[in-house]
Amino acid sequence: MPHRLHCICTHRRQAKSDKKAILVIGAGDATGGAIAKRFAREGYIACVTRRSADKLEPLVQEIRAAGGEAHGFGSDARKEDEMVSLIEHIESQIAPIEVAVFNIGANVRFGITETTARVYFKVWEMACFAGFLMGRETAKRMMPRGRGTILFTGATASLRGRDGFAAFAGAKHGLRALAQSMARELWPQGIHVAHPIIDGAIDTDFIRSNFPERYALKKQDGIVSPEAIADAYWAIHQQPRNAWTHETELRPWLESW
Repeated sequence: MPHRLHCICTHRRQAKSDKKAILVIGAGDATGGAIAKRFAREGYIACVTRRSADKLEPLVQEIRAAGGEAHGFGSDARKEDEMVSLIEHIESQIAPIEVAVFNIGANVRFGITETTARVYFKVWEMACFAGFLMGRETAKRMMPRGRGTILFTGATASLRGRDGFAAFAGAKHGLRALAQSMARELWPQGIHVAHPIIDGAIDTDFIRSNFPERYALKKQDGIVSPEAIADAYWAIHQQPRNAWTHETELRPWLESW
């Protein structure tokens, strides 16, 4: 039996031929949500996912209140059947996916001797394998159209592994390699694949609660604004194909790198 998606949908409609959707896998309260709202302001239908659809209700309602259209899906991005069903539903019932963003975090810290096989595998599933599933399924739809943008959110761990982050760094390195391979294969077919790297603390409740000293740097523009990230993603999507970016790094001016 095919997976049945749990969907929160708005009721706005426009002519099907005019519709364009952005899919954000991992639309949390900070970066993912900001990206969805940024593209919705430009007329894109925001299709957003988390493991629990209920947690998407505030984001969906905020986009709707601002005059946009949004659909929230409870979906496990690690499950192939769920990803296939999700893409099929959006493409057949909502709009062609013009932009796909993979934004799942999975940032956990364990010493190497405390990292169980289950932890390592789960982090890889969340931060790398799920990206492959999204990339493959959206590419299938974009290739016949000869256009589209696929964005994979990278992190400091995409570039270097730190102590205690063997699982996370391994997964993010894998996601970076996936993005590079897809870019080389899909750019010649008109599909822009990019890997923005967020190298710095992001303005989130997690940083505010767990790293107050770091969060205090916000007054000096010392942590990354989700809205600034969203603007960068929009700018990448808008690039002409004679000057495409594959990898770019975003970090606060105070960040040591």
